[in-house]
Amino acid sequence: MNYDLIVIGSGPGGYVAAIRASQLGLKTAVIERESLGGICLNWGCIPTKALLKSAQVFEYIQHSKDYGITVTDAKADFGAMIQRSRGVADGMSKGVNFLMKKNKIDVIMGTAKLTQGKKVEVKDANGAKKEYEAKHTIIATGGRAKELPNLKIDGQKIIEYRKAMSLEKQPQSMVVVGAGAIGVEFAYFYHSIGTQVTIVEFLEQGLVPREDEEISKELAKIYTKSGIRVLANTSVESVDTSGTGCKVLVKSRKDGKTEEINCDIVLSAAGVTANLENIGLEELGIKTDRGLITVDEFYRTNVPNIYAIGDIAMGPALAHVASAEGITCVEKIAGLNPEPIDYNNIPSCTYCSPEIASVGHTEKSAKEAGYEVKVGKFPYSASGKASAAGAKVGFVKVIFDAKYGEFLGAHMIGANVTELIAEVIVARKLETTGHEMIKSIHPHPTMSEAIMEAAAAAYGEVIHL
Repeated sequence: MNYDLIVIGSGPGGYVAAIRASQLGLKTAVIERESLGGICLNWGCIPTKALLKSAQVFEYIQHSKDYGITVTDAKADFGAMIQRSRGVADGMSKGVNFLMKKNKIDVIMGTAKLTQGKKVEVKDANGAKKEYEAKHTIIATGGRAKELPNLKIDGQKIIEYRKAMSLEKQPQSMVVVGAGAIGVEFAYFYHSIGTQVTIVEFLEQGLVPREDEEISKELAKIYTKSGIRVLANTSVESVDTSGTGCKVLVKSRKDGKTEEINCDIVLSAAGVTANLENIGLEELGIKTDRGLITVDEFYRTNVPNIYAIGDIAMGPALAHVASAEGITCVEKIAGLNPEPIDYNNIPSCTYCSPEIASVGHTEKSAKEAGYEVKVGKFPYSASGKASAAGAKVGFVKVIFDAKYGEFLGAHMIGANVTELIAEVIVARKLETTGHEMIKSIHPHPTMSEAIMEAAAAAYGEVIHL
């Protein structure tokens, strides 16, 4: 069968690219080896947020007296939380199936491999092979949990994120290796329902090490106060799984001291590895660099008519990035004139509690880039809406270029900040200055006022602080 476009992978990059292609009149097929929606909908973004919401609701109930409500004998039902999460994921996957039918996109189930002559070979679950041909092919095969050399994932005692959201039994204790978004989100979930959690992070900055340093320090303070143990600047030397549980040997990179931590489960949350194996890259001579496919600003590989988007290409391994890349790539294929993505205006969101959201330069990176900066902060403790919501922890931090007022970056920690960050993305896209942010009237009482107040603080005009 011949197509204008074949998309390999149906995650948030692949299925979005396919839909946009169909909208633009291209005869399109999607090849998927597991479940429509990919990791994001089935084992990543969506089901983890369902688990985190269950944890948040449980925390609300535990602190119901703070809101003038008495609740007795509330218990966390781990199995029911897992079941709800899987139900949400299944519903979203069915939604993607509906979108495929609505947009007249052919869905081909099986494992794809690129072959010569613009063809793609697909092997189905029974081992039968069939060949398809397309004028253009987009590779969107996504990624999987990275396995560290001294932390081999066995799926029983040393697990990755997929197993972490489908365990049959809640562990009494857990060591989380890696303090990026995946690590701190699962740490929050399991700790909130009663699991004893220790986080081990190799980098000195500690929790969410890619974020602004003030955000990392604030989250570490909050987590430590809640009872989560945080070991930054620490390496995992070995894990002994020969007994009933795990014995984790860790070593401080500061003073060289070692410690053995006993736990039921070790969660490896050390990042993502691209799915590049056995898809025909070598046979076609498609170039890669450091485990990622090399592409240009419109996601073209070095082989004509073959493209790569999402976790397998350069750029942040984020669902919304993959979707944007898919749309840009397809619009270029269809002969439109899309604007290349500005990777300095990509929001990063972490859905622990409190939430974290950021975009653009950190204060440190802005100074390193040669900017003279104006920095403004506004604490949630001074926000009327945050106080009314009982969510006074956190702050909004904004960074402007002192010379021209350019909005260089924003870094937030607190309730609902993953929603608030969108305002900053649009403002930066429109080249909004600090003074324009201050003069944009924000509704009261809302948490979004914190952005305006932080901007005002940068220029010495803050009212409520």
